[in-house]
Amino acid sequence: MFGIWGHEKAAELAYYGLHAQQHRGQEGAGIVVSDGKKLKLHKGLGLVNDVFKQADLKKLGGKAAIAHVRYSTQGDKGKGVDSVQPLLFHSLTGSIAFAHSGNIMNSHELRGELESLGSILQTSSDSENLAHLIKRSKKETIEGAIVDVLPKIVGAYTFIVLKEDKMYVAADPRGIRPLSIGKLGDGYVVAAETSAFDIIGASFEREVLPGELIVISDEGLESKRFAIREQRKMCAMEYVYLSRPDSDLNHVNVHASRKRMGAELAKELPAEADMVIGVPDSSISAAIGYAEQSGLPYEMGIIKNRYIGRTFIQPSQELREQGVKMKLSPVRGIVEGKRVVMIDDSIVRGTTSKRIVRMLKEAGAKEVHVRIASPSIQHPCYYGIDMSTRKELIAANNTVEEICEIIGADSVAYLSDQGLEEAIVKDKTINQGVCMACMTGNYPVKGES
Repeated sequence: MFGIWGHEKAAELAYYGLHAQQHRGQEGAGIVVSDGKKLKLHKGLGLVNDVFKQADLKKLGGKAAIAHVRYSTQGDKGKGVDSVQPLLFHSLTGSIAFAHSGNIMNSHELRGELESLGSILQTSSDSENLAHLIKRSKKETIEGAIVDVLPKIVGAYTFIVLKEDKMYVAADPRGIRPLSIGKLGDGYVVAAETSAFDIIGASFEREVLPGELIVISDEGLESKRFAIREQRKMCAMEYVYLSRPDSDLNHVNVHASRKRMGAELAKELPAEADMVIGVPDSSISAAIGYAEQSGLPYEMGIIKNRYIGRTFIQPSQELREQGVKMKLSPVRGIVEGKRVVMIDDSIVRGTTSKRIVRMLKEAGAKEVHVRIASPSIQHPCYYGIDMSTRKELIAANNTVEEICEIIGADSVAYLSDQGLEEAIVKDKTINQGVCMACMTGNYPVKGES
């Protein structure tokens, strides 16, 4: 998710901002631009490069834009281009566009209330609920309507809302999903990850705080609070897997936190082996940390095909399995005859781990000891990560010994809850904290799912 205000090349910069966040969604992409008088939209299915050509960007003239890459979860039934964000709505009083990350847990309840009042919703997107709620608010201004509506929403979310003359940015009261603000000249930039700032030359200013509403216009930036700020509960999977290593989330660098995860893992769960390898790309940092702490050499034992997308965020199990086969290859000359410690960031369904262990052994690895740089995932996520049922989670239905047998490893072990938290939370005085609900079952927000 990306937003920019106050730059004559807003659409082009939004395009580059989406490129920096392509790993967050691969099913579709969209950009809405404001020229001060009207909003213009271009979106489509596929990767950012597939959706946008130079001619498309030239048609999106304006000094403000919001953009989004689509990552659908199991409960999201929308498959067509209509569900690709941003969503754009027109009315007699003007147009409004929405980009949203996360999950509204009471979406079904809100949808029922809206339909009972006569609203006809066109997509399965949570963002459409917000649009109808804002339109039905009795407050006189959009800003007042947003402040009126957001407390009714239960879940984990960040929003960017674009009008012809203003941009509105908000994060849920616990800050479960990341969102940061940057500066580019006299303008402002908003992004889910700070790596998007680097690619366009923007400077990081600060995080969007939990329960905060920010209003950006030609007059500058104004901050308001729409809810009481709760203890921060940033999604642990952002650090473990989802975010880029060059991003900073809540004052913590992702690469550095993953190295600490690996080091903690080596302290807790050493293995007698000849080398350490990491599963590209999100596990490389943890593997380096494990190797440094254990004194074992780090080797590049697995090669990644750079032209294959992320398998975890593929929308079906069949596509995930095919993606693993195409994406990763063992380096026989490195692993043959060796005892290997294979570091992975997580095991969700077991698809990837099983395939990789098999490939390493087929390449001649003498032993494969799997070490996971996060605790076992045993509970569904209701906050925007695609693991919404217990039956699909291998650790929820099998013991560690059974998982070891299923994936064909010589041993399997996970980082402890405490080890993960210590690797991420470094300064509690600035309201750092993580949501580990998928690992512990302790949900910071309770509601419908």
